[in-house]
Order: sequence, then structure tokens, then C-alpha cells
Amino acid sequence: MTVTAPDTSVRSPRPYQSYTYAYPHKTAYRELAPEPQLAPRLADLWAGESRQALSLYLHIPFCEIRCGFCNLFTRIGAPDGLTGRYLDAVQRQAAAVREALGDAEPPRFANAAFGGGTPTFLEATELERLCDIAEREMGVDLRAVPLSVEASPSTATADRLAVLAERGTTRLSLGVQSFVEEEARAAVRPQHRSDVEAALARIREAAVPVLNIDLIYGIDGQTAASWRYSLDAALAWRPEEIYLYPLYIRPLTGLGRRVDPAAADREWDEQRLRRYREGRDHLLSQGYEQVSMRMFRRSDAPPQGPDDYACQTDGMIGLGCGARSYTSRLHYSFDYAVSMGEIRGIIDDYTATVDFSHALHGRWVDEDEARRRHLLQSLLQAQGMPVAEYRLRFGSDPYDDFPAELDTLAARGWLDDGREGQLRLSAEGLAHSDAIGPDFFSPDVRAAMAAYETK
Repeated sequence: MTVTAPDTSVRSPRPYQSYTYAYPHKTAYRELAPEPQLAPRLADLWAGESRQALSLYLHIPFCEIRCGFCNLFTRIGAPDGLTGRYLDAVQRQAAAVREALGDAEPPRFANAAFGGGTPTFLEATELERLCDIAEREMGVDLRAVPLSVEASPSTATADRLAVLAERGTTRLSLGVQSFVEEEARAAVRPQHRSDVEAALARIREAAVPVLNIDLIYGIDGQTAASWRYSLDAALAWRPEEIYLYPLYIRPLTGLGRRVDPAAADREWDEQRLRRYREGRDHLLSQGYEQVSMRMFRRSDAPPQGPDDYACQTDGMIGLGCGARSYTSRLHYSFDYAVSMGEIRGIIDDYTATVDFSHALHGRWVDEDEARRRHLLQSLLQAQGMPVAEYRLRFGSDPYDDFPAELDTLAARGWLDDGREGQLRLSAEGLAHSDAIGPDFFSPDVRAAMAAYETK
């Protein structure tokens, strides 16, 4: 294997800029029409779109607490009856989407996911109803496709897990973040180690095929020793997957109100890079394979279908007020917010909505954006992107479409030249995925994101 030597005269950008889990980012979305009735009709948007391998995502915007680092679309708790009204709205939306898809080419689903928020915030009977909506309204056989569900330690109760296991859940992702109680408190995620261990035991007893544990590095007070402690505590459960997330401090989050964002300087960047490398190397030594910067899978784990960024492909149907949907031409959703007051208002508006036949907020995706999206989805995976696949889809060469960006990556030593015909990041390039992603954002998307008013 040959690796391009880095050009030391090329200064590297800050490594932690933006988690590119979807492109274009939701802050680049805008209202698609001044009035809902003038917005694009779902039936028109899905006309001509392939229905052979759709993804289904159901969003539950409720949590028992909101972690200090969280900028997800979620609220704390739910007044009496709100979760029921929310599921009523999800059912109305599902019926509208299914009608828009029509019967000329019945939809076929390749995978499904329940995310949030915390889907297991719902009671067991409500989880049953959520599964019923997916199956009866959308027509997905949850027991026949990979189904991933997110959970927290306090909501991973035996009755909820029993429902999820019986309805076909193949992957359960538990947000632990740290097994060190002082670190959990520092991240505004107070929890007891004993409660986390009990939740993990219940998940294993439920016999969900794949357990994923989320951990965070870069927490205030975290050391190499405490980071290894959390890694080993997770490894003791032999999870099929482990995600390692860098801590971000974002506007309007709990930590964002307490810490000056300017404090996230080069020293913190280097600390996070050290923790990342320690975690990566330890997991690799323990029989895990690296799938992306964040994702590590046990080498003998059962396959789960699309990985990481790959689940954000065209043909995504999102249900719920925080979910996105993707056609080949338009990415759309409902309004987006981070602050509690704004989120509560959007959820209330969603539950009161009767007509779900139009796409209200979104961004049109042209050929240039499609190229950028495809490259990002592939390049930020450890296996990289077959150049021939890109040429076949777009009729052009990525080195011709993105010469400056790829030359810069090569100059930094972030491209691996060891696999002919494969555009792939080096180990150091993969470590800097959160700096590489933004480099490929288009000028228009950058401008839209910069103009977005945080709320």
C-alpha cells in the first residue's frame, strides 16, 4: 500500500467542524412556498421515483431529559395526551404519504428505523401502535427488514424491549455516552452506572441481534484513563457495534449556554483527537472493524444493511415532525429548531395538522448537489468510493468534478492511494472526517446555512 506523503506547508483545518450525517444540512432548508396549499404535492414529488428499495424513518421527539450536548429536535417530557395526539398525527401523515405513492408501483422497503428524541420514551402499547403504523399504513414488514431503534438506559424497560423484539427489531442503539458518573454529569447526562448496566442486561435478555453502544469523547475532565475505562466497560458487553462521538458544544444547547464556544480551541481539538485515536486503536485491537470515523463493528457481527451515511440515500420516507424525506430532486421536512420553546410550538403545530399532502420545508437538489452528496456519503466511509461507480452514475470523473478539494486532501496526506480505482481516505483523513465534509459543501448550501437564523 502506498500513502501520499503529507505536504507540511498545507495547514490542516480544525478537525471538528460539522458532522456530515446528511447533505444538504437541514439549516439549508427553507419554506418551499408562502402558503401550504401552494407547496409541492407529495404525489407530484414521488411521481417517477423508484419505490423498489425505500427507507422508512419514524421520528419520536420526546426525551426524559435533554443532554447538555444535544441539538436534536426533541422536547423534555410530554403533557398528558401529547404522545397519543402525536401518534394520531403520524398516522394521518403515513396515510397521506402512502396515498401519494400510489399503487401503480407498490412501495417496497429495504430498511426501517425509529429515532428521536428517544423512541422508547413511548410506553409499550404506544410502541405497538408505532409499529402498526409502519406496517398497516406504509406496508413495511418490520420482521423482514433491518429495523433499528434508539433507546436510553432509563427507557430500555423490559416491557418496551419485549415489544420491539417481538416486532422484529434487529438493532438497538443505547446512548450511554460515558460509564463514568462524573463525566455523565459534566455532559448534563446524569445517570448511575448501575442503571446503565441493568439496561444493557435487559437488552441482552431481549435477544435483539445487534447492540450498539454510543460513547462520547472530549467531555470536560475526561482523561486517557477514564476514556479507556468507558471503552472497556462497553466492551465487556461485547456489543456488535460501538459509535465514538466527539463532543460538540452547539448554540442553544445546555452546554452551549454555559460554555463560551470560543473555548473550543486548538487545545481542545488536540485533546479530542488524542481520545479518538486511543479509542480507535483500542477497538481495532479488540476485534472491531472501522466502518466510518464514528462507527466500529465487531468483525463477527451480523450484517445490518445500509451503514451510517448510507441510510441517507434517495428514497427515504420520514414520518414525524423532525424527520426528513428524500427524493432524487427534493429533500423536505417540517420546520427545524433547537430551543425548547420553538420545538414545543412545532410539535403542537404538527399534532394539529390535518392535511399532510404537501412538502413544506426543504431544498431542491440539482446535479451538482447530487454529485457532492454521493461523494460525501461514500468518501466518509472507511471503504471509500469506487470511482467506476461514480462515473457510471454521473458520466464524469470525481477528480474532474472536484479537483481542488481532492488535491487538497492529497496534499494533507488524507487520501489513501493503496487501492486502485477506489477513492478512499487514509487513516488520518478518516480521523478528520468532520473537517473534510464541509470542504465539499456547495457555495449555495454554505450561504443558506450561514443565513439560517438559529432558533
